[in-house]
Amino acid sequence: MIELNVLSRFYMREEVMFTDPAPNFNFDPHSAEFAADPYTTYAAMRAIDMPYYWEEADTWMLTKMADVEAVALNKNMLRNNEAFVSEIDRKEQQRAINFHDMPYHERYVQVNLLESEGETHSRLRKVVFREFTPAMISRQREAIQTFVDGLLEELSDQNEIDFVSDFAAHVPGHIIGRVLGVPDEDAPKLRHWSEEVVRFFDPGREDADKARAEFATKEFYEYLLDLLATREAALQDDLLSRLIGHRDAGQLSQDELISTAMLILMAGHGSTIDVLGSGMHALLRFPDQNQRLRDDAALMKTAVQEMFRFESPLPYFHRFATEETEVGGRKFPAGTRFGLLYGAANHDPVRFDNPDKFDVGRSPNRHLAFGGGGHFCLGNHLARLDMDVIFSSINARFSGIELADTKVEYKRGLSVRGPKALRMGWKRA
Repeated sequence: MIELNVLSRFYMREEVMFTDPAPNFNFDPHSAEFAADPYTTYAAMRAIDMPYYWEEADTWMLTKMADVEAVALNKNMLRNNEAFVSEIDRKEQQRAINFHDMPYHERYVQVNLLESEGETHSRLRKVVFREFTPAMISRQREAIQTFVDGLLEELSDQNEIDFVSDFAAHVPGHIIGRVLGVPDEDAPKLRHWSEEVVRFFDPGREDADKARAEFATKEFYEYLLDLLATREAALQDDLLSRLIGHRDAGQLSQDELISTAMLILMAGHGSTIDVLGSGMHALLRFPDQNQRLRDDAALMKTAVQEMFRFESPLPYFHRFATEETEVGGRKFPAGTRFGLLYGAANHDPVRFDNPDKFDVGRSPNRHLAFGGGGHFCLGNHLARLDMDVIFSSINARFSGIELADTKVEYKRGLSVRGPKALRMGWKRA
């Protein structure tokens, strides 16, 4: 456990002034040490007993489940600050965080369903929600099973694979692509574009990241524009065709259609790859739990939930306070930016017994890996179905699964959590 320096220091933010204990750890989410183990740092941040101010991002970081949950569920906490910041100030803030001079990114990424609020968010969410209900998603099980079986068969004669690049990276693009109506052969391009765009949301972005994100967004846009033209000529039974119908009915604009399709494809990519990799890694790190799941297939649903809690693939989001508010026993003024560390909250010992243990039968398991409130992940049913089918199929087909390389390196950054590679051996059952 990282020791804390209990000497006090003062923070001044607008009219609010109070003291907090000064930690002697360096909060550096881009470091190799943090990537290897963020949870020791999160525990130290929780021990401060108040939100931790991260000066680099002018953000108050929340690590306790009660605080994170309260902000996530608070309707007065918004993803953007347009409601109380002038256009001039907003542009200045964009420049300050290098989020400006990106015409495609600003038009199709920075204003999508995830980033919108109010009437726009409600209208777009209503359009998309009906496509991701449990009943609609359950219709995808057979197609997912067929694809997973085919991919596993291709790999079954290999004694050793990189689970991330050889398997996980091929799954989400095909599955979410088929839901939307994207040809299978285009899935690799979608993965590349999605990773380049999403990476730019991590604090500490550089000009090189900016250039890649803008170029990827432009290519993504041009691809979707061509795909839309194809669908308009011959509608099919897919999500893209139905979004065209919603657009023609006046329920969303052309730009909103493109940004929504882009968001769905991006949201279904990186995070799914990451949680597949971290989920498999957790099973191999805790062989007793792996065997427990193999002995009792009925535990798969709780095991999948535990995979999302244990290594939340999207561990950080933010909210802005639209009015003076109290968080963690302190009052903060309107305009305050809060960092919601879902990954930290999901390891809060106040909510979870023995939170650093992976438990395939954990129940109850009220985690926040899918967020909360108005921005609760619409794709959660599809993500959990993917995981259920995949790990059930692997357990049925293979045995003797073990790490071929115990030095597993995780991605750096605050907004993602997943292994870069996972070398493992297996054999047909």
